[in-house]
Order: sequence, then C-alpha cells, then structure tokens
Amino acid sequence: MSEEKKPQEAAEESIKAQEAVAEEVPAAEEAEQPKEHHGKHEKLKEELAKAQAESADYKDKWIRSVAEFDNFRKRNEAARRTAYLDGKGDVLLKIFPIGDNLERALLSCDEQTKKGIEMVLRSFKKVLEDEGIEEIDPLNEEFDPTFCEAIMSEPAAEGVEAGYVKEVFLKGYKRGDKVLRFAQVKVTS
Repeated sequence: MSEEKKPQEAAEESIKAQEAVAEEVPAAEEAEQPKEHHGKHEKLKEELAKAQAESADYKDKWIRSVAEFDNFRKRNEAARRTAYLDGKGDVLLKIFPIGDNLERALLSCDEQTKKGIEMVLRSFKKVLEDEGIEEIDPLNEEFDPTFCEAIMSEPAAEGVEAGYVKEVFLKGYKRGDKVLRFAQVKVTS
C-alpha cells in the first residue's frame, strides 16, 4: 500500500508544484502590469490634458464670438438709429421753410386769413414739438457760433455791447444737442 500512496502523493506534489508555478506566473505578470498600467495612465493623463486645453480654447473662442456678435448688434442698432434720425432730419429740413413762409404770411394778411394761418402755424409747431425739435431764436442774446450763422454785422450803437444778435433773419432748429438748421442772424460788432 505504501506504493499506492506514492502515486497519490506524487499527484498531490505535482498539483502543489503546478499551483506554485501558477502563483509565480501571475506575480511575474503583475510585475509587468504596473509598467503597462503606468504607461496607459500617463497616456490617458496626456489625452485628458490635451482635451481640457482644446475645451478651454473652444470656450474662449465661443466667448469671443458671443462678445463680437453683441458688439456687432449694438453697432448695427446704433447705425440704424442714426440713419433713421438723419433721414428724419433731412425731411424736417425740407419743411422748415414752410414754417418760415407761414410766419411771413402772418405779417401781410387780413384778420380772417391771419386766424387760419395761425391755426396752421400752431399745428406745424406742434409737429416739431412732438419730434423733440426746438426753435433757435437768439434775438438780443450773445452770439453763439454753435447755434447761429452770422450773415451780417453792424456797428454797435452807443451803450450796446458788441457780439450780440441784433436781428434774426431765419430761425434755427435743433433736436437735443444736434443743430438741424443754424439761425441766420445780424450781429453787432
């Protein structure tokens, strides 16, 4: 029987030897894996850093594009508004002489006609007021070249200072700070 045990013992020893070899192989593979794993980890880190850099670049470009578009929109809106107001100003320049003629007509008409012309002149002035337009009528004020155009001058009388508006030939008009038509005046010198 001792001989029978020997093959069994030999089999057990063989199994133990195989298990020992099996344990050594994974240990050798594990020694290689950290190097591979470390290499893969470094590669993934590099790819992540590259992706983050690209993401930051795309985000920066997007923010700049949004800002550029917003600036474009604001410039375009300002240009449209300016063009609209300039167009309105051009039309108004053409109707200012109508008001001038109505005021001249008041000076040389009968009483019945005068009432009709005054009504039309009031409605004309109302339209200008609704558009935010103010008259420039600098009579007896100091000459201001930002609102007036001196087309004549006369020597100042005794006791009168030079540089004052003596007579207004044509009223001026302005909207806000923008002069639509300069007042044409006679100035004392």
